[in-house]
Amino acid sequence: MERRAFLRNTAAATVLPAFINGFSIKAFGESPLLQAMERAADNDHVLVMIQLVGGNDGLNMVIPLDQYAGYVQARANIAIPQGSVLKLNNNVKAGLHPSMTGMQQLYNEEKVCIVQSVGYPSPNFSHFRATDIWTSGSDADTIEYTGWGGRYLDYKYPNYPVGYPSDDMPDPLAIQIGSIVSPAFQGANTNNGIAISSATDFYNLVAGVQDPVPNTYAGKELSYIRLIANQADHFSTVIKKAALAAPTQGDYPDNYLAAQLKIVARLIAGGLKTRMYMVSMGGFDTHASQVDGDTTKGQHAGLLGDISSSVKAFMDDLKKIGASRRVAGMTFSEFGRRIKSNGSMGTDHGAAAPMIIFGDYVNQGVLGNTPPMPTQVSVADNVPMQYDFRSVYASILEQWFCVPSTDLKKLLFNDYQSLPLMSGIACGTVTGIDDVNAAGEHMITNYPNPFTDKTTITYKTRGGFTMVQIFDTMGRLVGTPQQGSQPAGQYTLSFDASRLANGIYYARLQNNATQDVRPMLKVKG
Repeated sequence: MERRAFLRNTAAATVLPAFINGFSIKAFGESPLLQAMERAADNDHVLVMIQLVGGNDGLNMVIPLDQYAGYVQARANIAIPQGSVLKLNNNVKAGLHPSMTGMQQLYNEEKVCIVQSVGYPSPNFSHFRATDIWTSGSDADTIEYTGWGGRYLDYKYPNYPVGYPSDDMPDPLAIQIGSIVSPAFQGANTNNGIAISSATDFYNLVAGVQDPVPNTYAGKELSYIRLIANQADHFSTVIKKAALAAPTQGDYPDNYLAAQLKIVARLIAGGLKTRMYMVSMGGFDTHASQVDGDTTKGQHAGLLGDISSSVKAFMDDLKKIGASRRVAGMTFSEFGRRIKSNGSMGTDHGAAAPMIIFGDYVNQGVLGNTPPMPTQVSVADNVPMQYDFRSVYASILEQWFCVPSTDLKKLLFNDYQSLPLMSGIACGTVTGIDDVNAAGEHMITNYPNPFTDKTTITYKTRGGFTMVQIFDTMGRLVGTPQQGSQPAGQYTLSFDASRLANGIYYARLQNNATQDVRPMLKVKG
């Protein structure tokens, strides 16, 4: 790349050079969620996203108590002892890893919702591509160059950054803490963020000084880049003001995630109107040594303990400063792990995994059933998807940021389920949806099961949009025999698997906001 092009492209991506407590801060104009919050004049809601980099093992985070025998059979060398699993109020199907006492307390205080088996059809098991899919909100077979947040911001603020900061929005629209600019905030034309790699940069910003540049040709280039960055930076002053205005904070554990969340709380407490924050932690690619002798200890236990204690400290801090009702958070990872553990006391790349949503206005509960555990589990078996991850995005946009439901398809390319994640108080809507599986009723079944070539699927719908999908154990979508609006009632359809290999398949029913998954076994005739 020519020097002039390099400088031009660098300048276009520069918005906020700032640093706090050793972490780089990046402001983005491309956050869809941020704009959504701006829709209502009195809506000051904030979303904090926690990215678990590497692929989190959801089965050892949210343990399937009602499928416990199958769980132990599938992963005897890493299974959490049943007596050590943390119990959840009003839920006997699932419990938390024993290191997550802080998250258990938040759940029992009715501030946590766990969404089971979140994924997408035909998942990709590459870290890079899977991350692209999650941050862009695209289908697995589609390359999308904008982020789901960036698309919303382009839609809501088509002229950004022209005219900003403004009286209505004097602060950054979104801030990421860390050194990697998330594709989630990429707009159609630009990504308005910059990373700072030196731990002294924030203090230099506060003191109004700048690191000297080397007396070399490269130093001249660096000096010029800094000049452009300072010209483009509208938000350094407000970041500095908010950081200095924050009251004394509460105690946080000594870990990387807690340090990031402490910064977020500090900026919120200092009065920043920023709508979305993103933080991250790595280490979740646990192919080996996931546990350490005692299966409740080890690498994964440490990671889950850090998530739990950090989020608990963060929520306690927000409550102390009177800002907890402004904030909701969520965890996400690019994929989960396989049902069966490997011989290295670890787990390999898998499909669906649970997400945790937290906040004062979050509806307490565990959405969905615990994943079914095959009787004869193989190394290829994946947790079948119950919820599409874009359903979580759509629900947060609608129920937390008050985005009209009619606008969601423009941002996410399709219509997705509305899940009861948030109290209706947040946006003045009703989000309480009955759990159709609360009484153990299955909405979809098949007979015969096992079957040889064909089986009859029977399903119930309450009316409206109804979809039946068939997945294999790799999470690949092999058929959609029903998709469209149907009157309420019971229906049957024939599934012809004569051209498919023998093995386990999953029939998934989606009816508006509810869903159910049924394992089916094809055997040799």
